[in-house]
Amino acid sequence: MDKVAKEYRERLKRLEELDEAYYTNDSPLLSDAQYDELRREIEAFERAHPELMTAQSAARKVGSKPAKGFRTIVHHVPMLSLTNAMTDEDVTDFITRVRNFLSIPDSEVLEILAEPKIDGLSCSLYYEGGELIYAATRGDGETGEDITENVRTIGSIPQNLSNTKGGNLGTKSGTSPALSIPDKIEIRGEIYMDREDFAALNAAQQKSGGKIFANPRNAAAGSVRQLDAAITAARPLKFFGYALGLHSHEFAATQDGINQALNAWGFAQAEPRKLCRNLEEIFEYYHTVETIRPDLKYDIDGVVYKVNRLDYQVRLGFIARAPRWAVAHKFAAQQAHTIVRDITIQVGRTGALTPVAELEPITVGGVVVGRATLHNRDEIERKDIRIGDHVIVQRAGDVIPQIVAVVMDQRPADSSKFIFPDHCPACGARAVRHADEVVTKCTGGLSCPAQAVERLKHFVSRLGFDIEGLGAKIIEEFYQDQFITNPAEIFTLEARDAHSITPLRKRAGWGDLSAKNLFAAIDARRSISLHRFIYALGIPQVGESTAKKLAAHYRNFSDLRTSLQSAQDQESTAYAELLEISDIGHSVAQDLIDFFAEAHNLRIIDNLLQHVHIDDHAPPAPQTGVFAGKTIVFTGTLSTISRNEAKARAEQLGAKVAGSISAKTDYLVAGADAGSKLKKAQELGIKILSEDEWALMIKNL
Repeated sequence: MDKVAKEYRERLKRLEELDEAYYTNDSPLLSDAQYDELRREIEAFERAHPELMTAQSAARKVGSKPAKGFRTIVHHVPMLSLTNAMTDEDVTDFITRVRNFLSIPDSEVLEILAEPKIDGLSCSLYYEGGELIYAATRGDGETGEDITENVRTIGSIPQNLSNTKGGNLGTKSGTSPALSIPDKIEIRGEIYMDREDFAALNAAQQKSGGKIFANPRNAAAGSVRQLDAAITAARPLKFFGYALGLHSHEFAATQDGINQALNAWGFAQAEPRKLCRNLEEIFEYYHTVETIRPDLKYDIDGVVYKVNRLDYQVRLGFIARAPRWAVAHKFAAQQAHTIVRDITIQVGRTGALTPVAELEPITVGGVVVGRATLHNRDEIERKDIRIGDHVIVQRAGDVIPQIVAVVMDQRPADSSKFIFPDHCPACGARAVRHADEVVTKCTGGLSCPAQAVERLKHFVSRLGFDIEGLGAKIIEEFYQDQFITNPAEIFTLEARDAHSITPLRKRAGWGDLSAKNLFAAIDARRSISLHRFIYALGIPQVGESTAKKLAAHYRNFSDLRTSLQSAQDQESTAYAELLEISDIGHSVAQDLIDFFAEAHNLRIIDNLLQHVHIDDHAPPAPQTGVFAGKTIVFTGTLSTISRNEAKARAEQLGAKVAGSISAKTDYLVAGADAGSKLKKAQELGIKILSEDEWALMIKNL
């Protein structure tokens, strides 16, 4: 079991590295297909070993932080991502999950609206009284960039909403007869550029010596993210509207009804769309769109399936990063032939050594690619990839490719196997790989510049201390010059700078104002919320969601630290309490315990606490109702509702849903064939509800 937990933990660490590379550094390391495969591996581990489940595996982060130079806007309703389906089996599984969640038998029709997945820039338009008030990018899902003035230059986006096709679409379409435009409404969609317009833009850019864009999606994103709206106005941008965020009243009963209403209000729709009634129609639609894809005027990278009935969508709800009622069915990757010119080693924040193939640049699907991750030593050995090899590469999602296979009959006669380094290329420390792990790691820790710099970047990142002006490049510069080598030195920088022979204001690129602004930004972060502090520490497997749950449970850092140190004894109450926290499994628990058992980590924290105050976590807002603040456990087979929907409903009522029985459990809802949990609840005197009793209690809540 220890081996399984370690393999699982390695995959989670890899996922964390990939998310940081993609969302924070804008340098994706894998194709969409490879990234999704890693997520599927994690899900497979969790299905086989549910005790390992963690919040991190739910891939809760969406998008990336807003770019500097733009005002930020908080979305009324978060802009989430979509779960990807790479195969027909994935789509079948999606439909099965929906049916199981809603308890819909196979004999009953489940309508699915299918539409093309536009490869553009996600945008949210907020209208009030029918007038466009502002426009924002997706950003990190919660907060986006204010691109209002730029969006006003896009001709296909209505500045004022009106029923261009009349005010009554009829009930057959799923809309109400009145079809009144909500006073407040967020309309979501995609800003894109036609292929012909893209080609003309690049030709003009080349002629004028401007930037050449890799693909229409990048051209659209780059055109919208201009500080000068006149530049955006000169670019041939268009918009498809297909979804809603906030809307002050309901006006449709189906997703198809929403789309028809948007079309009536002047928003173009991506075609072809189809209302499917079964899997056969879904797959027929997918292959039809795949066939006509080259003939479409705009780029698409798959199709999207949405449960059509809106009341079903409400019941299905959301997981951390995506709705349960929609999925994106991606197209197969595109392939090309190239040569491996070199194999280099990258050292990640956790010390993992990742081999990367440096390729002869090749165009794959309209994008020039020159690198491919090789994952680890086993991947190189399994595919026997060597420097000089001719290889087949494929890409999916406009990111760097994967190597599918070596073309053996073109291998150079003098080729030799790649020797994986046994020392870190960044610091020279030993690089080791334990027998039960797949990743080779540097042992240098904070003494390794690759790790130290990345750990500091993580510390000051948006979800951590979020220090304005202390971005990745500045961290690298300050670390190289030994201005900042550990977190505490961030908060002593101004005092040390005052006695420096070459103060910051006299350095190239700096001045009195910029130095003053940086010191002020650092001072503004001398007080920080508990969950941000936990996240900033960079504890393996502890992302934003897990940090928030730890903060909500322990409430202050002193209690958290004391409890996690006490939890080293797995027979202790502290360890049992840790496992009771939602989504904290044995693997995450062990990483937390290991972190607070390491003396070096504690010294870093103690030094930091001399300069930083950690705010206690605020108590939850008062809740009402019989289940508010109560801990509920479900066991056995439920006959009238799926287990997932029952849990979701309990959480909506303010309850905490736990996976195991303890003295802190308030209710056990027992279905048919309840086993050991029922027996333990009886022993502890916990209130036991039958499924009928549970249904009756929540009926009017």
